[in-house]
Amino acid sequence: MLPVARRTAEGLATASGRGVRATYVTLQCDSGGYGERGCGVRAFVVTGPGRSEVAEVPRPAPAPGQVVVDIERVGVCGTDVELFTGDMAYLPQGHAAYPMRLGHEWCGTVSAVGDGVDPAWLGRRTTGDTMLGCGACDRCRGGRPHVCEERFEVGIRGGFPGALAEQLAFPATALHPLPDAVDEVAGALIEPGGSALRAVAGAALRPAERLLVLGPGTIGLLVAMFALAQGAEVHVLGLPGPSLGFARTLGVHGAWTAGGLPRLPFDAVVDASTSRDLPALALDLVEPGKRVVFIGVAGRPSLIDTRALVLKDVTAVGILGASAGLAGTIDRYAAGSVNPRPLVAATVGLGQVGDVLAGWRPPGSGPGPKVHVDPRA
Repeated sequence: MLPVARRTAEGLATASGRGVRATYVTLQCDSGGYGERGCGVRAFVVTGPGRSEVAEVPRPAPAPGQVVVDIERVGVCGTDVELFTGDMAYLPQGHAAYPMRLGHEWCGTVSAVGDGVDPAWLGRRTTGDTMLGCGACDRCRGGRPHVCEERFEVGIRGGFPGALAEQLAFPATALHPLPDAVDEVAGALIEPGGSALRAVAGAALRPAERLLVLGPGTIGLLVAMFALAQGAEVHVLGLPGPSLGFARTLGVHGAWTAGGLPRLPFDAVVDASTSRDLPALALDLVEPGKRVVFIGVAGRPSLIDTRALVLKDVTAVGILGASAGLAGTIDRYAAGSVNPRPLVAATVGLGQVGDVLAGWRPPGSGPGPKVHVDPRA
């Protein structure tokens, strides 16, 4: 059965604020819906809270300004879990709706290019930005497309399909080429790495200054690794369990529970947790005149005492998205100053993604926090 094009996530975008307009088109079978056999490629589709399937969807064709990427590896993250369970704030806000296709941490190889795209992209390994602005508003024109009100977030917001599929159509202006030194495991860790690198930049650490990271998940550990690479003294705070032991293997100077944390002067504190209580703790622990960075998002509102923020003369920094950190992350991975590969505990196929999102860990998983997906498996 031949597919017909239906525009389900269409808009004018400046990928990474570069001012190039691209139209996003999703194809569906003319009989409608997901699951139709013979339409082209397999994709993981969330059909409702806690419900999913591996469906066959039409093979994407590149619109002008787009490429098609053969996906090699995709990371599963906490945002995907929230969209799967129905807890993500974007759902009641109307920014996301079922059915949806997840996957915003990815890498692959370009297999087709649309009109207006340099054919040199063919055969190149790549990853892409998650945040795709409208290109017309003041935020986009000012270099802030990641906070554009009309932005797409790949696999998250606005109906732009994610990379948990065999292929993905993607705007060429939002691509980042990967050097040979960045393999598919590291390539699918560029996006979380970009967010972590931005958090470290927000902390404004000088060599030998002391950083405390709250939360030893993927982002928190990448923050720790980037900070270590630039010469900081790094400590991690988490719950009792194997995650702190794993953090120690990455070379941090201390991995603590709340009860054992020494009262040290911390030049910066990065909250990479999902706890509503830890933002206040970050403010309490940071040295006066220094910085707290908030990159984790709690499921319920967090409270801080702004009197403490003022009286300690603390700078607070919020981080949304990886856009400005992607190129730097690729450079650091390629140079070997940061090796993210130990963070990946296991790699599964599309048919196991639903179980992973529901909390299942594959037998024989390593100690790292991240599960990857190989859509070709």
